[in-house]
Amino acid sequence: MKKSQRLKIIREIISSGKFSSQQDIQLELEKKGVDVTQSTVSRDLASLNLIKVRDSDRQEYYAVKSSYMSDPQFGIQRIKSKFKESLLSYDRASNIIVIKTNPGEAQGVAAIIDGANFVEILGTVAGDDTIICIAKNNEKAEKLIKLFNTF
Repeated sequence: MKKSQRLKIIREIISSGKFSSQQDIQLELEKKGVDVTQSTVSRDLASLNLIKVRDSDRQEYYAVKSSYMSDPQFGIQRIKSKFKESLLSYDRASNIIVIKTNPGEAQGVAAIIDGANFVEILGTVAGDDTIICIAKNNEKAEKLIKLFNTF
């Protein structure tokens, strides 16, 4: 079987349910008559740009990166979840929001903020435990702070 055919089948599998491990996907492939190794499944998932996401029940599963990022509500849920896990504090100075996280968590939090595609945010810069989030203007920064306060 050609790689392109296998990738198409994996996309169909991912869209049909929540699969939390490469082994689960490998078993589904075998049910469809596709015999592959775990390392092949791993490479295929990477080439499809699949990522692991967490639902509201905190169950992780594979999803297509672009599909979850296009859902603003899902982005908000991811931020809420990550904030509860990692956030220590945040404060605003004009259009800049400084976010403090647990050590080693800033880049993950920033990636989720970036992935939510807020129109109010120009970008983020993350270190080990600090994120600088730059809003388009003071009003947008205040709007973001109000949103963060709801988390």
